[in-house]
Amino acid sequence: MIIEPIDLYSSERRENAKVRVQSVSKRFGEGEAEISALEHVDLVIQKNDFLSIVGPSGCGKSTLLKILAGFEKPSEGAVFMDNKPISGPNAERGVVFQQGALFTWMTVLNNIAFGPMSCGKPRHELRDIAKHYIDLVGLDGFENRYPYELSGGMQQRVGIARALANDPELLLMDEPFAALDQQTRELLQEEIKRIWEKTHKTILWITHSIEEALFLSTHVLVMTARPGRVKSSFITGFSNAKDHLVTTSLEFTQAKRKIFELLREEAIISETQKD
Repeated sequence: MIIEPIDLYSSERRENAKVRVQSVSKRFGEGEAEISALEHVDLVIQKNDFLSIVGPSGCGKSTLLKILAGFEKPSEGAVFMDNKPISGPNAERGVVFQQGALFTWMTVLNNIAFGPMSCGKPRHELRDIAKHYIDLVGLDGFENRYPYELSGGMQQRVGIARALANDPELLLMDEPFAALDQQTRELLQEEIKRIWEKTHKTILWITHSIEEALFLSTHVLVMTARPGRVKSSFITGFSNAKDHLVTTSLEFTQAKRKIFELLREEAIISETQKD
């Protein structure tokens, strides 16, 4: 079985940490209305890791991503990138959300060039930068189109290109394919794997899909129901697979079942929390 348990906060991984999450807790509200979203989360992401996080709805996956992006601050604990505290948004961390969040009044090219322009890149370089990432995500010929002229899958390609255009060291991706049909989703999974292999970026990926997590990732982390904690984490070998048909193999099915059983326990707990 190409899936093995791993301690994502081992001393060996901490020595080579790209990102370190140290005993992070996050609470919202006060008094009786207080909700604990995360509780004592510890993990390390190393350079060129592709880490997927799966967990039941409301377990704090997206909250953790927002903390790493610098959009939220932990109630307790700390997060670091290259041993420097993360205290706010930074171009070293690119974010892709479920919806592309594109500027509707800008062309594809201008959407992608916006980040480098905001970071002070010379105007004469902006088109070349944007064209490079347009080609990388397979949108050559669409640079002068507007978002409303594109399919959902193409809009997500623009969102990925826009995040990459600042040449971030860490990509934070919050269920970017969740709203897409299955065929488009599978094609884009293959594309994001190709981009990851070509750019050597470090990626944190949030998803509800066990199959997506296993197919894309070097590591998979399973979270508990709220308050979100690390329940289990695994190293996988499926990220090296070029063919999406690996998802039909016996080894893949066994790995998927193992994670499904872990998640089902937490999903049952999560449902009781809604009552």
